[in-house]
Amino acid sequence: MSWSGCVACLPRVAVVGGSLTGLTAALVLRDLGCQVDVHERSAAPLDGRGGGIVLHPVTVRYLRENTLLDLRTVSTSATFHRYLAADGTVLDESVRRYRFTSYNALYGPLLRAFGRERYHIGHDVTGLAQDADGVELAFSDGNTARCDLVVAADGVSSFVRRTVLPDVQQLYAGYVAWRGLVDERELEPGTAAALDDALTYHLGPGMLALTYPIPNYDGKAEPGRRLMNLVWYRNVAAGRPLADLLTDRWGTRRDVSLPPGSVRDEQVAELRATAAAVLPRPLAEVARRVAEPFLQVMVDVGVPRMAFGRVCLVGDAAFSVRPHAGAATAKGADDVWSLAAALTQCEGDVRAALRAWEPAQLQLGRALLERTRELGDGVQFRGDWVPGDPSVAFGLRRPGDSADMRDS
Repeated sequence: MSWSGCVACLPRVAVVGGSLTGLTAALVLRDLGCQVDVHERSAAPLDGRGGGIVLHPVTVRYLRENTLLDLRTVSTSATFHRYLAADGTVLDESVRRYRFTSYNALYGPLLRAFGRERYHIGHDVTGLAQDADGVELAFSDGNTARCDLVVAADGVSSFVRRTVLPDVQQLYAGYVAWRGLVDERELEPGTAAALDDALTYHLGPGMLALTYPIPNYDGKAEPGRRLMNLVWYRNVAAGRPLADLLTDRWGTRRDVSLPPGSVRDEQVAELRATAAAVLPRPLAEVARRVAEPFLQVMVDVGVPRMAFGRVCLVGDAAFSVRPHAGAATAKGADDVWSLAAALTQCEGDVRAALRAWEPAQLQLGRALLERTRELGDGVQFRGDWVPGDPSVAFGLRRPGDSADMRDS
């Protein structure tokens, strides 16, 4: 994609947030000819964050179109969607053919493709002022930067969103997701066999536990060398129970997550004891062997607008959705590619492009938010999930559209 016209007319772009969506935005817009800088508030690159990711074609579109990634070497596959009863027997098994990867497997190639020269770590945005000719960002170190377009990819707690939409709040969904990773070589043979080649679910009162394989820390993705990714959704009452859970081992009350190594020992012990009591044996073993479980609070965020003159919100900064559709990363990438198409169509006119881009992305975000709310409330509170129901399949625009990715 490109547009005609003078080089001086090409927008200067500031991407706020240097994770997967931010890096994808930086690369796609740079390739249009824009001068792009990424401003990441963390003082260090973001490798090592997160766990498994459900692959969708749009998630890896940039890497594949630019031959920067061989999908077979950075992802794992699962042929079946399998449901286990409490005693470990198989309740249902359907063919799905999902592919999974890890955060690091995508972040590393994206960062290498963009480079470090314009990837600014330690750039915590503290101010945003817009006028007719551009936008000025202020940073916590006292420096400023001026640009023609701000792409806010700064996540669920987005500073940019809080600035342009101060009344939009995170809404607690009533449950949390415990997550963790285990090298499958540490699992008993029976456990490995029970979880092999599958996205494995177990449903219980007020909970859903699931596993799927992802590449190992060293990138190994072949069976026998992978990591088993665990996600366990559990209801936690708002107020004191949630606040206690989110208090880390140093006494600090966290907001929406507890990273690996920060969960208090008594909380880890409770997690493992409950797993042994209520989960099927294969899933219980995975939970028991997770060395450093970490935690994400399930929240909903939805915005009435995504475009504000020369500022736009993408990915989780606009719509933070529960993970049940496996599509949050895909939604961020779709926002970016659609933005690039709008800029091309509008010959680099930022305001016109954002006006053209916003309606479809708002519609997509609202639909995904509603679907993930329905899925989450169905399993955690109504208890009306049925093993084998195709409506719970992963997908961005419809259930199941994440399945059947080709290997290359």
